[in-house]
Amino acid sequence: MSKVIQALLSGIFFTFILDFFLFLGIKMNYIDPLNINLYYNILFADNQNIFLFSFFTILLGYVTLYQAHKISIPLVGTLFLLVFATLLTPVGAFVGESVFLSKNKTIYTDKYSYTGDVYYIGREKLFIYDYKLDKMLALDKSKIKENM
Repeated sequence: MSKVIQALLSGIFFTFILDFFLFLGIKMNYIDPLNINLYYNILFADNQNIFLFSFFTILLGYVTLYQAHKISIPLVGTLFLLVFATLLTPVGAFVGESVFLSKNKTIYTDKYSYTGDVYYIGREKLFIYDYKLDKMLALDKSKIKENM
């Protein structure tokens, strides 16, 4: 097997592990405490960024295969520590809020409007905490007007 293919496969392997634990931390410490009924697989698949995944695949593959261990071990170790930190409640909640939370948004449907914080936009539902109703709502995306 050529070195380029080995670098690509090892980069995919390391990036997949990093991605897995990043989204696991977000699911455990952001999605689940909000009582949003969402499977991990859907969260993982729907929120992948192919450009970031490709960048880290190439970077990690190159570093692990072609660079000296003086560079690759600290880099990969640091990335793993940063991603595993999302398993800690405050860090996972902060990362989840940074990625998904939109504050003070107004959502319009045919009959009503809702003003509040949008916590997560999924495949079929949008989860918003309405200020007036003082509770979390799950709105069907098909009934939401496009003016978000």
